[in-house]
Amino acid sequence: MLSWALTFLVVALIAAVLGFGGIAGTAIEIAKIIFFVAIILFLVSAVVGLLRGRPGRAP
Repeated sequence: MLSWALTFLVVALIAAVLGFGGIAGTAIEIAKIIFFVAIILFLVSAVVGLLRGRPGRAP
């Protein structure tokens, strides 16, 4: 998911250099949304992993 955000960021930078302001603005907004969704999913996954814990092994 972070690779998608990076891809949209690169598209936005290229579009900005070429003078396509509307496309650049849209691409950067999409990149920001995908980035924050990835961060939220990571945090949820980390919390669930901590709450579940790992089952102990018998020696």
